[in-house]
Amino acid sequence: MTLHTHARPRDLDASLLRSWPLPIPSSDADKEERGHVLILGGSREMPGAVILAAVAALRAGAGKLTVATGSSVAQLVALAIPESRVLGLAENEAGGFTVEAVAALDPLADRINAILIGPGMQDEEATARLVHALLPRLQGTETSVILDADAMGAILHPPHGVNPPFHFDVPVLVTPHAGEMAHLTGIPKERIADGDDRLALEMAQRWNAVVTLKGARTVIATPQGERWQHEGGNAGLGTSGSGDVLAGIIAGLAARGAELAQAAGWGVVLHARAGDRLAARMGKLGYLARELPDEVPALLEQAAGEAADAALRPSGSFAGGKG
Repeated sequence: MTLHTHARPRDLDASLLRSWPLPIPSSDADKEERGHVLILGGSREMPGAVILAAVAALRAGAGKLTVATGSSVAQLVALAIPESRVLGLAENEAGGFTVEAVAALDPLADRINAILIGPGMQDEEATARLVHALLPRLQGTETSVILDADAMGAILHPPHGVNPPFHFDVPVLVTPHAGEMAHLTGIPKERIADGDDRLALEMAQRWNAVVTLKGARTVIATPQGERWQHEGGNAGLGTSGSGDVLAGIIAGLAARGAELAQAAGWGVVLHARAGDRLAARMGKLGYLARELPDEVPALLEQAAGEAADAALRPSGSFAGGKG
């Protein structure tokens, strides 16, 4: 495959988003039509991460939510998100899930539209074993797979007998920031943070994954050589839990029917503009990750209105800012 490294990435701006509208459920759509998302994550030390991601997925419009988390925190998560079904999974001493979790999740495999694995998970190797046990069951189901945080360690810890890095049979979406990309590739973080998107392209092909390389400038690359970029947001987004919210937004959009690159592109923009709205009201530092999801429904509503008016208005802006 030839990667089109000479082509400039497309900007995730208002014009592009208007030409790339999200799937919109019908006015009489029930929760099934809006999509079922499964969030797999959390641990004794980090139950909040899966809560943040799950709430964000609902705010992005997913109709049905299941959370699978450690049995030690399952009741806490269920109380925090009364809209969800919560499954408690067996944990190991390091806080990871055992492969027996696959049996508990198997009945859901044919009933979910998107799965997000990783927020708040511990024990990278145990998480990788779980990912590799789940992927064959999900193949052929048209379920969108998003790997975040420790779940991306599946690339470094392939099944027995397979040399790293792992090449996914069916494309998944991965969401590394510069530090995580350094861990996955062995390339110094400083080189990655320089913003050279050739690395995102190379890894997208090598892993057969849609790569969302997060930063002040976020680059999205596909195995086919497509690229998008987004510059924006504010310093307040650099806070604990912000990445979990972004991953949840992407998963919610994927559950609604957006393909992986589209879900990533829209997710990055919505996440950044949610931060802009909070910054305008509260200041650029000090707002909380858990406040970001509440901004998303209005942003989506505004985007839908902008798209509907596009034929009458040759130019304009989405959500009042730069894409």
